[in-house]
Amino acid sequence: MGALSSGVTGLQAHQKMLDVAGNNLANVNTTGFKSSRMTFSELLSQTIKKASQPTSAIGGTNPQQMGSGVGIAGISPDMTQGNIVSTGNPLDLAIEGEGYFVLNDGSQNIYTRAGAFAVDANSAFVDPATGYLVQRIGSVGVSDGFQTAGNSNVMVPYDVAMAANATSEVVIAGNLSADATFDTTQTQKLSSNMAFTTSSGTAATSETLVSALDQFSGSFGTIDTDGKLYVTGWKPDGAEVIDATGLDVSATTKMSDVLTYIESQLGASNVTASMSAGKIVVTDDTSGYSKSDVALSYTGSSDGSDSLTVPAYFEITSVGGDEVKNVNITVYDTQGGKHVLSGAFVRTGTANTWDMVLTSITGDIEAIDISGKSDRRISGIEFDAGDGSYGGLNSTIADTAQFKVTFKHDTSNPQTIATSLGSVGQFNGLTQFAGNSTAVAREQDGYEAGSLSTVSVSNEGIVIGAFSNGIKKNIATVQIALFQNTSGLESIGNGYFIPSANSGDAVATQAMIGGAGSIHGGSLEKSNADVASEFVNMIQAQNGFQANARTIRVANDILRELTTLIR
Repeated sequence: MGALSSGVTGLQAHQKMLDVAGNNLANVNTTGFKSSRMTFSELLSQTIKKASQPTSAIGGTNPQQMGSGVGIAGISPDMTQGNIVSTGNPLDLAIEGEGYFVLNDGSQNIYTRAGAFAVDANSAFVDPATGYLVQRIGSVGVSDGFQTAGNSNVMVPYDVAMAANATSEVVIAGNLSADATFDTTQTQKLSSNMAFTTSSGTAATSETLVSALDQFSGSFGTIDTDGKLYVTGWKPDGAEVIDATGLDVSATTKMSDVLTYIESQLGASNVTASMSAGKIVVTDDTSGYSKSDVALSYTGSSDGSDSLTVPAYFEITSVGGDEVKNVNITVYDTQGGKHVLSGAFVRTGTANTWDMVLTSITGDIEAIDISGKSDRRISGIEFDAGDGSYGGLNSTIADTAQFKVTFKHDTSNPQTIATSLGSVGQFNGLTQFAGNSTAVAREQDGYEAGSLSTVSVSNEGIVIGAFSNGIKKNIATVQIALFQNTSGLESIGNGYFIPSANSGDAVATQAMIGGAGSIHGGSLEKSNADVASEFVNMIQAQNGFQANARTIRVANDILRELTTLIR
């Protein structure tokens, strides 16, 4: 009878072993599946005779015990890493390490290694098989409005526009030649969208200011009498132009009168004002370093019957100096409008010292403020006479490394654009060595408005959005959970686990921290079930089952013989 009961336990145990192997093989292609293994243990043994201890006359005897069969000691998951394969889908994620993705089913967090995720109609990052929401950690994406503070669901905002960002800084680097010489004469003209042009397409100096302006259909206002035109700015030697008198403007004022007035204020022996292709042109009379800058302003009659919108600024078409290096870069206003900012570095008359001048900026410009030298010209850029490293700005000049531009769409808020020229005493920005000037405007921090185009996930689990304007932004950080005993997790189906009494509580973290492992975007973790091993397990289960079946058959034959003794 003992053989029968032992055989039955063997049949049951090996049947379970076959079930485990079959389940492992059934999930050989299941994403993130963890195979299981079964261990056997002997059941309680029946003690027929206890052991005896040795005496002075005889030795001791061992206990006599007979087993009662086999039991299942445990069915435990194999939580080792499965192979990671590339899928090409950027939202597929795989963990190389000990961590688990964290999802929420609406009532609790659950955990999985299967990272076949997608974005639903509400822009939520989900497991599309169940709709469970992928969870995030930290504050990445909150300040940009991609994520909601206090809500840990990951959102991928394909439907959210990125606002434009006005340029606030331009980074400049490269060499400014210590020995190159190229004499230039400084020339300035009105910006191209503010030319005075007559009906014939020219701007003869004999034309009245009224006739020139009439061609613009009133875009520059109307002018009758009692108005005054003022010139402000800087003479070539840097002396400030302060004119309290101004030029009396009437219906008979000629363009030649305006030119003569400009020359008188900047110094008749210093500059020549003329007309060219409908533009007022101011040219220094001598070559070399110059600080010329010109702005016009107009005050109308007291009764407001006449007005005149004068040109906002003069472009500097040729910068005066013995060495000039021009730089250009596209910058952005607060609405994301593009403007090409052109500047020029010019070596001054002081050794190892340069200026940077904003020569022009495209687009609808209200003004380049020249009320202070710092708004259009960065003065006193110094270099070390010994090694040519950047030495900072001359403190005695009290200048700042920035320009100030007012755009037509927002005239009350001038836009300040700072320039990063490098670290003092280092070579990570501008330098001054012998040879060619190579300085360039390397980058700027503005951009136009855009929308989310594609997403990817870094090894740290950061969801990175690439926008249509070429900008990349961190959208969120995927939360990863760690457990003290991963084998103690309880499977609830669909590749999901929940903590058990022996797994320990989930510890929230992110990839690449505390053993959580790294995340591979565009990849999935395959099942760790090994077909060859499972086939061997099935053979062992079959052999065990057959052996126990034979035990039952033999015991049955013996019992049959026993029952035939009385016949």
